[in-house]
Amino acid sequence: MKAANGEAVLLVFGHVLHSLQYFYTGSSGLSTFPEFVAVGMVDGVQIEYYDSNTQRIVLKQDWMEQYTRDYPDILEAETGNYLGYQQTFKADIGTLKKIFNQTGGTFISTV
Repeated sequence: MKAANGEAVLLVFGHVLHSLQYFYTGSSGLSTFPEFVAVGMVDGVQIEYYDSNTQRIVLKQDWMEQYTRDYPDILEAETGNYLGYQQTFKADIGTLKKIFNQTGGTFISTV
């Protein structure tokens, strides 16, 4: 379950409470930074990374590797979600640049 606005989602497994967070950053005008980056975290530890340059998810924890072996379709589905978020951020940044009359330069939005 993902929080659309970057807020933490609290998950309970058995009697253990965990925090799941996703951070999304969109940018424009930066040659050394991808247009879109997503980072997933559980309990403050990074579990996955996605960016618009590679358009693939990089898993950061061994247990996530095992999870995706057990559920092989999840990576394809999540990659599709990130591609959608990437397009949304690109459109939103275009809209914000128009609103703020910023046709050039650098623009960054993080949720």
